[in-house]
Amino acid sequence: MSTKYKVIFGGEMEDEIFDTYEKAEEYACYLQGCELVGAETLEMSNPGDYPMDFFEASEYEIIEVNE
Repeated sequence: MSTKYKVIFGGEMEDEIFDTYEKAEEYACYLQGCELVGAETLEMSNPGDYPMDFFEASEYEIIEVNE
């Protein structure tokens, strides 16, 4: 049995399983980037309703799972 890693992003566990901690962290950072791009897009389309001033990236946690 080898140790694998999963990402909990914004309080929800993602489905993907990673072989290394580094790959899991890379994926979590990718998700934060996607979230930021989405927030920027919303602000550009309607800045009054979606100001970037209140944007906070979701937190993530990387946990070990045994497979």
